[in-house]
Amino acid sequence: MVPLSSSISLLKAYLFPLILLSLAIFFQLFIIPSSFPTSHYDVLGIEHYSSIDEVTEAYEKFSSRWSSGEEEPAVNDFIKIRYAYELLTDPLWKRDYDAFGVDEHLHTLEEVKAKYAEETFSKIVLPLLNASSSGVHGFNVLTTEDFKYAIGSSKGLLVQVYSSGSSRSDEFLYNWKRITSLVDGIANTGMVELGESDLATYLAERTSTGQPFFRNGLPSLVAFPPGCRNSDCLVRYHGDLSVDAVTDWFATRILGLPRINYYSKETLGQNFIAKSGHHKVKVLYFSKTGERASPFVRQAARDYWAYASFASILWREEESSIWWNNFEVESAPAFVFLKDPGVKPVVFHGDMNSTTFSEIMEQNKQQVLPQLRSITSMDLGCDARGYSRAGYEATTWYCVILAGRPSLELNKMRETMVRVQDTLSNKGDSGADDENSTLAPQAAAALKEKRLTFTWLDGEAQQKYCFFYIHTETSFETCGPRRDMTDVPQIIIVRYKRNSTKQDEPKVAKRQPKTIWDTFEEDNEDLASQLVAKYDGTMETQEIIQWVSKIINDGDSTDLPFFRTKTPDLTPEESDAIWSRGSQTVLSTGQGLKQRVQGIITNIHDHMGDPRLGPILLLAAVLSFGSIYLRRSQSGLANQANGTSQSTEPNQSSQPTMEEKPNREKRTRRKAVSNKDKPTSIADDVPKDAYNLLPSDPDSD
Repeated sequence: MVPLSSSISLLKAYLFPLILLSLAIFFQLFIIPSSFPTSHYDVLGIEHYSSIDEVTEAYEKFSSRWSSGEEEPAVNDFIKIRYAYELLTDPLWKRDYDAFGVDEHLHTLEEVKAKYAEETFSKIVLPLLNASSSGVHGFNVLTTEDFKYAIGSSKGLLVQVYSSGSSRSDEFLYNWKRITSLVDGIANTGMVELGESDLATYLAERTSTGQPFFRNGLPSLVAFPPGCRNSDCLVRYHGDLSVDAVTDWFATRILGLPRINYYSKETLGQNFIAKSGHHKVKVLYFSKTGERASPFVRQAARDYWAYASFASILWREEESSIWWNNFEVESAPAFVFLKDPGVKPVVFHGDMNSTTFSEIMEQNKQQVLPQLRSITSMDLGCDARGYSRAGYEATTWYCVILAGRPSLELNKMRETMVRVQDTLSNKGDSGADDENSTLAPQAAAALKEKRLTFTWLDGEAQQKYCFFYIHTETSFETCGPRRDMTDVPQIIIVRYKRNSTKQDEPKVAKRQPKTIWDTFEEDNEDLASQLVAKYDGTMETQEIIQWVSKIINDGDSTDLPFFRTKTPDLTPEESDAIWSRGSQTVLSTGQGLKQRVQGIITNIHDHMGDPRLGPILLLAAVLSFGSIYLRRSQSGLANQANGTSQSTEPNQSSQPTMEEKPNREKRTRRKAVSNKDKPTSIADDVPKDAYNLLPSDPDSD
C-alpha cells in the first residue's frame, strides 16, 4: 500500500499539469459551445451561406411534415426554425448576418418564446419579424474612394457604419443628424453602408478566428483623430448613442477640446467670475436642456483661451428673474459676454452655428477698454517694437494707458476711460459740430485714424513695465505688489515715433557692429522712440479728453530728438492654456479607469472564444506531465547511483589495487630522496659551538 505522504507528494508534484488539464477540459466542454452558438443555418439543417432558395426549400420540408400531422414540433423548436427562415430569406438581413454576424432581432426571439411558452405551435402569430422596409436613407454616404480622401484631414473624421435593413440604424438617424450639425465646421462626418463591403470590413472588429463583426451591433461609430491615416489610430465608441454622450466623447477624446463646466446662481460669482482673471472676457452659455456645450463652442474655448473664459448655466424658469436683472437674459439658449466693470453685457439669444459663433467671438474677444498684455500689445499698437493700428504708413501714434492694481478704484477709473473712449468715438464717427466737438478734434481724429489707443495695465502683474513708465516717488501706490491699503491708478500717454531713415537702414545694408558695446546696444533698442506724459488732473471725462488732445497736438507738431531705448517685456499672464492643465487632463469617457478595466475584460473575453486555446492548454498539460515525470525519473536514478557508490567507497579506499601499489612506492622513494639533499632552513636553531669563518683574501697569496 502506498503511504499517504507519498501520495500527497506525488499530487503536489503534478498539481500544475492537473490544473492545465482541468482548464482544457472545462474550456472544450463549456466555453467553446457558448462562444460558438448554433447558427440559423444549423437550425435549418443546411450549410452555411446557403442561398435564399435553399433556405426556403429547407423550411418547406419542415412545414410539410407539420401540416400533414406527421410531426408536431415543440414550441421553442418551431420558433427557432421560423425565425431562421424569416431572417435568412430577407436579402438585407441575410447579407448582414453572413458577412458580419449582425442579428439585431434576437430580443424578439426571446420575447416570442416567453409569450407562447404554454401554447401549441399552431397558436403562434406569424410572421415573427416585420420585414425590412425601404431602408435607411443615409446622407453623406462614403464610398471607398471618398473615404481615402476624407481620412487624414486636419479636422478629424467621425463615421457611422449602418445597414439599410437595420431598424436600430433607422432609429438613430435623427440623433445622427443632430450630431453632424453640432460638429459641422470642426470635423468631417460620413456614413458607410454595409453594402460597401470592403470599407465596412476595414472598419469592423475581428474575432479570434478573423471574422469581421461589430461588437455592439449597428449602428457602429468609429472616429479618426486629426491627421490619422490608418486603422492603428482608429477609435471605437461603445457608449450610449445619445447626442450628448456621442458629441462629448468625440469632442473630448478625439478632438481634445476642453469641457465647459456648469455653474449655479450660487457658485457662478464665487467659483467662476472671481477666479477667471481680470484680463479675460467672461462668456456665459445658458442651456435649456443641460447638455454639454456644443463642440464648436468648446473649440472656441480652446482657441480663445487667452482672451475669454467660458461657463455653462442651466436655465430654470424660477430663476429667470435673476438672470434678467443681472444679465438681461430673457430665455435659453443664450450667450452672454461680460466685459469691463460697469459695461452693459452683450447678449445673443437663440441657436447658433459654428460660423456665426466664430464671428461673434472675434468681435467680442476684447474688453471695451482692452488690457495691455503680452499677446495684445502688438495688436493695440502699444509696443515700440511694432507699428500702430493704422499700419506701416503711420510714423507717429499714441497709447493712453491706465495703470493700477486690481481694485475698486481701478474699476471706477476703467469706467471713466470707457466713457472717454466712447465720447471720442462718437465725435469721430458723427463729425458733429456741436459746442463740445471743438474740445478735442485732434484726439477724435487720431482715434478714428487708429493712431490713438486706450488700454489699461495691471500694475501688479506687470510691475517691471509699470515702473518703467511711472518712475516717481508715488509709483508704489500704482505698481508692484500691494504694500498697504492705498491704490492710486494713474493715466499716462506714450508717444511712439519711428524714424523713417532708421527704419529703412536694415533693409539696405546690415551695419556690422564695431565693438561688443555696439552689439549690446542694438539688441536692447526698440525700433520706435517713446515719450511719456503723466496726467495729473481730475477724473472728469472732458478734462481727460482735452489733455489727450493737447498731447497729440504737441506730439504731431513738435519735432523732438529721436531717442530709442529698451522697454521691459510684458509678463505672460499664464504660461500655458487653462484647458491643457484642467479640462483636457481629465480623462474622457473613453479613457477613464472604468473604461480601461472594461477594455481589459473585453480583450480577455475575446481571447476566451479562441478555439485554439483548448488544444493549447491540453498540449501544455501533456508537456508539463512529461517534463515532471522525466525530471523525477532522472532524480530517482541519480539517488540510486549515489547510494551504491557510497556503500562501496570504504572497501576501495582500504584495499588499494595492484596498479596503485607501485605508484605509491615510487612517490614515497622520490619524497625521501628529495628530503635527504634538502639544505638546512635559515629558520633552524644555531649550534652552540658554531662560529663565523672569515673568508681568506685571494690577493694575500
